Amino acid sequence: MGGIAETVTAAIALGGNLGDSERILVAAIQAIDREMGIAVVEKSHLYKTAPIGPPQPDYLNACILVKTTLVPRTLLQRLLTIEHQFGRVRQGRWGARSLDLDLLLFGDQIIDIPGLTVPHPRLHERPFVLVPLMDIIPGWPHPIFGKTIAQLLAPLTISGVERLAQPSSPPILQWH
Repeated sequence: MGGIAETVTAAIALGGNLGDSERILVAAIQAIDREMGIAVVEKSHLYKTAPIGPPQPDYLNACILVKTTLVPRTLLQRLLTIEHQFGRVRQGRWGARSLDLDLLLFGDQIIDIPGLTVPHPRLHERPFVLVPLMDIIPGWPHPIFGKTIAQLLAPLTISGVERLAQPSSPPILQWH
């Protein structure tokens, strides 16, 4: 059909707790930004967060906002490929990992197909995702609940989420 692909704003969570997580997250953001059809436009602070699940090291987490012309399934496939490039091996649920990339929001779309659920099904109950999202999109309404990120975060107990000092990195990727 040709034509120009529609540009959609999407939110992506990044996390990791194996290896040099800060370096991996910065490099992953660069890799995402280099992908055809994806441009990183905003980035949260970097947060150290307590793990969920089995005993393991603390995580580093962040969220980014991208503009993309990709369809959601293609965007997810690119994120999974980048995870793999950084040594991600999918094992048990909530296990330690070098890099975790989650597609949280894709415009105002609600998607529920095998292998892809957007908005992320546990987004509204995870301070380690909502806190970084507050840095970049506090007023974004959740497509199902109709509450903003700020409203979703307000009733939650925020423990084990600590904002880190700004590391030095290339200008486009400097942390807030």
